[in-house]
Formats: sequence, C-alpha cells, structure tokens
Amino acid sequence: MIEGNQTLDLELLRTFQVVAQTGSLAATAEVRHRTLSAISMQMKRLETELDVRLLERNSRGVSLTPSGDVLLREARELLRVHDTLVSRFSGERLSGRVRLGIPEDYARELLDDTLPQFMARYPGILLDVTTDTSGRLARALRQRKLDLAVVLDHATGLEGGETLWHPTPVWAGPVQGALHREAIVPLAVHPEECPYRHLATGALDSVQRPWRAIFTSTSIHAVEKAIETGMAIGVLDRERVTTAMRPLDESDGMPPIRRCVARLHFAQAIEVGSQPAVEALAQLLRERLHGRGPWQRDALSERDIGNKKGRPGQGGTKDRD
Repeated sequence: MIEGNQTLDLELLRTFQVVAQTGSLAATAEVRHRTLSAISMQMKRLETELDVRLLERNSRGVSLTPSGDVLLREARELLRVHDTLVSRFSGERLSGRVRLGIPEDYARELLDDTLPQFMARYPGILLDVTTDTSGRLARALRQRKLDLAVVLDHATGLEGGETLWHPTPVWAGPVQGALHREAIVPLAVHPEECPYRHLATGALDSVQRPWRAIFTSTSIHAVEKAIETGMAIGVLDRERVTTAMRPLDESDGMPPIRRCVARLHFAQAIEVGSQPAVEALAQLLRERLHGRGPWQRDALSERDIGNKKGRPGQGGTKDRD
C-alpha cells in the first residue's frame, strides 16, 4: 500500500495500460519488449503497492476487475498530463506534420484515446487525420497525400505493411425478421473500395446467391442503422454488432466470410523533417493496436457480450497467459 510520500512508478502504469488494451500478458511483453515474467512481476508489484486486485485471469488471457477499470481511467489521464508536461519542457521536442489515414469504421475508437494521447505527448506535431474506406486510403497513400495509414488488406492494392490486428468480420442482421433468407439478399454497404463490401459480395457470389445493395453510405453509423432498422443485412466487425442486431452464420444459410488483416502502411516518400514524428505515431499505433485493434476490453458490458450470438470474446488474438 502506498503511504506517506511514496510515489507510484509510471512505468508500471504504462505496462498496466498495455495489458488492459491487449488483454494478454504475453502480448504486453511483446509490445513492451520485456519478458513475460517481467510483465507478470510488474503487475504483481502494482497490485501490491495499491493493495488491490486489478486483473483476473481467464481462458483468453486477463481481464480487468472493477478496481482495474477505475485505475485504467485514472492512469490514462495521469500519463497524458505527464507526457504533455515532459514534451513541453524536454530538450527533445518532436515537430513536423503527420498525415494519418484510418478506416471510418475504427475512427471513434481511435479518437477516444489513442490519437488524443499522441497529441498530448507531442504538442509540437501537427496531426492531420483522414477517415475513409481502406481502398481510398490506399490510393491516397500511393499518391503521397498521406504519410501513414491503417488499412484492411482487401481492395487496397498495397503490398507489405505491418500486421496490427486481425479483424473479425461477421454477417449482421436485425434482431427481428429473416432478410438473410430472401431470394435476393438486401445489403447495407459502404461504397466501392471498401474491404467489407468486397467480403460481403464476394461471399455471396461464391455460392451464387443474388444480392442487391439497397443502402450505400460512407458512414458506418448509417450502415449500422440500416441494419438495426431491418432495411438490410451487412458485414461488420464483430465488435460493432449491437444489441439491436444479431450475428448470422452458416446455420442461418449465410456463406462464410474470408478473414482479413489490418496493416500499418507508410508512404514511399515522407518529408525528412516529419520522419521522426511519423515514426513516433507509428510506434504508438503499434503499442495500442497490436493483436487486438482499437477495442477496449471494458467497452461492452457482460450483458451486451451475452446478447451477441456466438461471440468468442472481444476479437483479435486469444493468447493464454
């Protein structure tokens, strides 16, 4: 227990933050470049110093206790303030401009925490963020309109890239009704160059099922609403399936969906003065998204999880610690 003038090691909080993000001590060890035993010891030390249990082990890794949830919120704010202060007064001040592209489907989650954290840590960097379909982001990257982009690996035409996480695309339909059994499947999709659109139409074409895109929008929220209200079905990341929807699979007569990968790509040419800033953002994205993507373990309640048919957890890897 911390008493008197004792202080809490911020590195323990940084490690705890990564554990909360990845849900795995093993994945945290990889991100933090430490051994698994070192990460485990850090977490035990943090629990000892605070005299509270922060983590629960389960078959998929670790999850936060209620006290862990509280600490995570406070730790994020403390580290943000600390990093802003250090960056403002330290001799090594990064500057330059970073043009980042992210898929619209994941913008909300990245804007909740990761990007504000980067801006707080490096106030001297000008950050420009563009959201779009992965195909359009890939084209902007090739045209050097972006320095860095997170894209899904279908319909992009990009080679290489660093694997960040494996999304879990699923068919999603409204809770009520049987749109998925109609002779011509009604789809709610993004425009062309969207990987999830290609996954949906490709799966239906592979089994020769007719389909029609009756609702097309660049907004993921509009697509979700079209599904929730019973206009159409679509392909979403499993994490986006709300309680007003239900996942559909082969037992519902829907064809299997190919897996995809979210990768980090750099532009072929980046301004020399901005290269350190671009790499700083890339490193933060690696730390925050590796293995599990932008989803927070505490984003959904156990009730919501239970309402999602066949949900195997919160997506991504299933490391055991």
